[in-house]
Amino acid sequence: MASPFTDAVVKSMRTLYPEALADKSFDNTGLLLEAPFLPQRRNRNSVLLTIDLTKAVAEEAIENKHSVVVAYHPIIFRGLKSITLEDSQQKSLLRLAAHGVSVYSPHTAVDTVPGGMGDWLCDVVTGKVDSEEAENETEATSPASDTDRSTSGSEMYGSPRGGNDATDSASNRPKTPSSQTKRPRLSHRTYSKPTYPKPTPTFHSAVLPHTRQVVTPSPSSALEAANTLLSSSSTPQGYTATNTGAGRLISFTTPQPLTLLITRIAHAIGLPKGFPVAIPQLPTPKFKSVDDIHITTVGVCPGSGASVLRACSPPPDLIFTGEMSHHEALAVTERGGCVITLFHSNSERGYLWSTMRNKLEDEVKKVWERTRAEMKRAGGGEDGFEDGVEEILEDESVEVVVSERDRDCFGIVVLEESEVQGLTLRGEGDVVDDEESD
Repeated sequence: MASPFTDAVVKSMRTLYPEALADKSFDNTGLLLEAPFLPQRRNRNSVLLTIDLTKAVAEEAIENKHSVVVAYHPIIFRGLKSITLEDSQQKSLLRLAAHGVSVYSPHTAVDTVPGGMGDWLCDVVTGKVDSEEAENETEATSPASDTDRSTSGSEMYGSPRGGNDATDSASNRPKTPSSQTKRPRLSHRTYSKPTYPKPTPTFHSAVLPHTRQVVTPSPSSALEAANTLLSSSSTPQGYTATNTGAGRLISFTTPQPLTLLITRIAHAIGLPKGFPVAIPQLPTPKFKSVDDIHITTVGVCPGSGASVLRACSPPPDLIFTGEMSHHEALAVTERGGCVITLFHSNSERGYLWSTMRNKLEDEVKKVWERTRAEMKRAGGGEDGFEDGVEEILEDESVEVVVSERDRDCFGIVVLEESEVQGLTLRGEGDVVDDEESD
């Protein structure tokens, strides 16, 4: 039999993120690995959240005796003809099963639901609206903070040599503590932190007035199936074509400077050392400099969002996603649009600790309490409970944690203050060949 606690976690995930809302045309969601209950080595009533189920994350789950790994990305995408130790992913699954750890994947179901990953990524750009009253108050009374000042174009892309552009003055830059602006040497930190960085303590979350809509609504049959699983704690308003589906389109009441949006995103994700931005080749008939670029609409999709956001008509001014190919990004900039990417899983990981962790823990606590009561009332039949079941039913504890080892496979190499043979680093973005400098 499977662990009763694992059953409670699966029920909770299906309530919060109905499998019917996943894109079944390619996705493989649900319970991918159901480990047998091991009474002689009972796992804790705990869940480990991760974006990718890597070898490191599997070891983390085993070491901490978690019962379930909720891996956003499915570790099994296609049918398997065999499961052997030669394949690294299959080896992880076999080891997890041997240690009583089950694996559940929600993937695109998380993207589509109201308050899911798509809406969270919108909040990174616009600020989070907790209530109508809070939104009105924010729009009317919140002053612009230092973190809401836009980064100047010259600061983003570097001033021309010998230039003395006023926009490059210190007064126009976001005031960040010096401890956060010091660049480590190459050997100290070449990759982003394993866990997604939290907003800076001074992040100003004032909401930019806007509307948002679903790009591609979920099919009516999927909405109908999902609505049968609703609980008061998930989506009280129900799943509809206006709040459920793939991708989101933000429309600002007034155009916002691109540099302001970049600054807000940077502070919202904890001031990483950098992230890719694509803009039209300047100058254009419309924009003379980066500071002239203003954004009215933003297409948002976690992960690889290009195919989803192609459905936006007209195309949005800005695409905000995890990753895009060279040619996809080039097509956007050639039509005058802009692109911001965070690396694939870095556009997803923040949702785990900011939203999913608490939502899932609250739901599992309720389901587990109900499950324990029902099983105790029913008893174990004529032969009683199987070994270890009665013990686990006495354990009311529930814990949901986010992996400390999950990370995107790409990071940013910081070259400043690092010695590179044959090169001299003169300043921001200025790399000069030593032979040229002689």
